[in-house]
Amino acid sequence: MSPHDPLVRLRAIQEGLTLDSSTGDKEGPRKGFEYWLDEEGLFNLDEEGRAERQLCAVAASNVVRNFSFMPENDSLMARNTHCLETMIQCIEDYHTEDEELVTNAIETFVNLAPYLNFRALSEKMSEQTMEKRAIEAILRMLESPVKAWHCSAAEFLGRLIVNPDNEPSLLPYVHQIYKRLVDLLSLPGADAQAAAVAALYNFAEVNMDCRLRLASERWAIGRLVKIIQAPHALSEVCRKAALTLESLSSEPQNKSLLLAYEHTFAELAFSDGKFSDTFARILWELSSRSGSKVSAARGVWGS
Repeated sequence: MSPHDPLVRLRAIQEGLTLDSSTGDKEGPRKGFEYWLDEEGLFNLDEEGRAERQLCAVAASNVVRNFSFMPENDSLMARNTHCLETMIQCIEDYHTEDEELVTNAIETFVNLAPYLNFRALSEKMSEQTMEKRAIEAILRMLESPVKAWHCSAAEFLGRLIVNPDNEPSLLPYVHQIYKRLVDLLSLPGADAQAAAVAALYNFAEVNMDCRLRLASERWAIGRLVKIIQAPHALSEVCRKAALTLESLSSEPQNKSLLLAYEHTFAELAFSDGKFSDTFARILWELSSRSGSKVSAARGVWGS
C-alpha cells in the first residue's frame, strides 16, 4: 500500500495517539508527531496536494473528535501531548484551515476539558508552551463571529475552570474572558447565551476576586437579569443566571452595583415561582450586610 494512501495516514494518527512517552523512547513519540506536519504528513497543508490533504485531515479530525466522546477515551486523550498539540495547531491556523477541521478540534477540546491540566502537561515537555498556546488559541475562538466556534470556546472555558489546577492558567485572562462572555449574553442565539451563562456561573464560584471582577464588568448584571426576564428557553440557563447573581451578592463590595436592580429582584422574587427563593436570598444579602447608611436605608428585605 502506498505511503500516501489516506488509510496509511489514518494509521499514523492512531500510532501517534497510542505512543507512550513514558517508555523512555523519546525519539519515537516525537517522530510520530513530526510525521503529521512534515512534507508528506497528514496535517501538512502546503499548496501542493492541499485539497487532498485537507479532506484527509478533516476525516482524521472527525475520528479523533468521535474518540473524545467515549468515556473510556477522554482521560487518556487529555494526557496525550501529540493529540493536544495537533488540535492546538489546527485552531491556531483557523485562517487557512477548513472550518470543519477547526470545529472538530475545538469540540474535541470541549470533551476533554474536565480532564485537562495544561500546566502539568507543559511541565512534561521540553518547551513549556502548550498551556499558553492552548488558552490563547481558545480565546481567539471565543472572539470569533462563527457561532460554533465561540459557543464551543465558551463551553470549554467553563469546563476548564472547574479544575482548580487550571485556575492559575486562566485567571490572568479573566478580564478578556468576562468581556466576551458578557457580549455573548446579548446575542440573539440561545446557544451562545447558554454557553456564556454556564461559563460565568463556574467562574463566579472560583473566588472573591472573580466575583468582584464579574460584577464590575459593564452590562454583566443587567444582561444576566434579562436572561431570566426573557426568559431563556431552557430553565437551567435561567437557574444558573440567578445563582450567578446570588454568588455576586455574597460579596459586600458588590452591593452598590446590585442595589440598582433591587426593584427588579423584588419583582422576580414575587412573580417567578421557580427562582423566588434565590432572589429572596439576594435581597436578604443586599440588606443584611449594610456597608453604609445609604445601602441600609435602601435595603428593606433584611431580617
